[in-house]
Amino acid sequence: MVSREDFVSRFGGVFEHSPFIAERAYDAGHVTGPLTAAGVHAALAAIFRTASPQERLGVLRAHPDLAGRLAISGELTEDSRKEQSGAGLDRLSPAEHARFTELNSSYVEKFGFPFIIAVKGLGKDDIQSAFETRIGNGQDEEFATATAQVEKIALLRLTSMLPEAE
Repeated sequence: MVSREDFVSRFGGVFEHSPFIAERAYDAGHVTGPLTAAGVHAALAAIFRTASPQERLGVLRAHPDLAGRLAISGELTEDSRKEQSGAGLDRLSPAEHARFTELNSSYVEKFGFPFIIAVKGLGKDDIQSAFETRIGNGQDEEFATATAQVEKIALLRLTSMLPEAE
C-alpha cells in the first residue's frame, strides 16, 4: 500500500492545485490497491463531489484561463501546458487570442471562475464554440458543467499516469 505522503505527492495535483482532495481521499480510506486510473478517480471524485460548494468553487478557480496570461508567461502546470498545447491553444493567431481573451473576461465576470473544458481531442475551434455556447448558461448549469469537466480532466490525467483496468 502506498503511504499518504506518496499518494498526495503523486495525485495531489490531479485536481488543479487542490491537494486537499487527495489528502481527504486517503484519510477516508478510499485508496485501496492496486492503484488504477478508475479506482483513484473514483476515490478523488467522491471527495470532490462531497466538498463544500466553496471548496469546489476554489478548485474551479484554481484552473487557468484557456490561452490566458499564465500560458503566455509560461506559468501553467505541466499538465495544463500539455493539454492546452495539444489543443493548439499555444498557436493562436492574434485575432484568435483576442477572442479567447474577450471570452475569458466575459465568462469570469459572469460566473466567477474560469472556463473549464477537457481539451483532449478538441481543437481551438471546438473549444471556442463550446465557450460561446456555455457563456449563455445560467449559474447553476454552468457550475455543474464546469465541475463535470474538472472530473473529466482528472480522469484523463490519471489515465496517463496509471493502468486502465482494475
